[in-house]
Amino acid sequence: MSLLFLFRRIAVLMGVAALAACAGDKTVGSSPNVTSVVGDALPMPKSSDLVAASRPYLVGPFDKLRIEVFGVEDLQRDVQIDASGQLSFPLIGTVEAAGLTPNQLAALVDSRLRGRFVRDPQVTVNLVETISQTVTVDGQVNEPGIYPVVGRFTLMRAIATASGTSEYAKLDDVIIFRDVDGRTYAGLYNLGAIRRGNYEDPEVFANDIVIVGDSPQRRMFEDVLAASPLLTTPLIILFR
Repeated sequence: MSLLFLFRRIAVLMGVAALAACAGDKTVGSSPNVTSVVGDALPMPKSSDLVAASRPYLVGPFDKLRIEVFGVEDLQRDVQIDASGQLSFPLIGTVEAAGLTPNQLAALVDSRLRGRFVRDPQVTVNLVETISQTVTVDGQVNEPGIYPVVGRFTLMRAIATASGTSEYAKLDDVIIFRDVDGRTYAGLYNLGAIRRGNYEDPEVFANDIVIVGDSPQRRMFEDVLAASPLLTTPLIILFR
């Protein structure tokens, strides 16, 4: 066995060992409260984390809706969900709307009107404006701000919604912060790697915070990023 072959074999084994070490939970930096976790994707939010995160769209507090009962002009109006997730509608009074899809809400209004007030109501509910389901996009983007999340939303789409990255933005490290079941996660991604198809464009949910480019939050992870570049896989970190 040649020395060259032996050195190459050792290098391969060291690489496999490094990958195996990355596969399990481990402390990041000097804090025992910050660990990397198994897998290359942020966990999905639970309903207790944010009512509005699941697909399809769920109505939330302060959303504005257009409710129409076909053929009944007095029952066609814009309504706003109050802070407790309720709305008031003529004839049927208060309706618990938060957590329902527009179609489910239409069915509920239909059931309360049917027979008692309208023989065969045809109810439609459409979203006019959303306030409850939003994502924050900050950092080196052209228009930082809070944007509505409607339908399936990904990291690249969130950045495009903020009018793209600024001219001198650092694309190596983009962070998504997410609260799941009382714990905070951070997903670190490389935009260039996503654009090249090295790994999937991650999904973004309501209440996520996306930070693009250099930032104090990104500098928290300098040590682990130096050891684990994000070219082939993202890094998921859990704050305990």
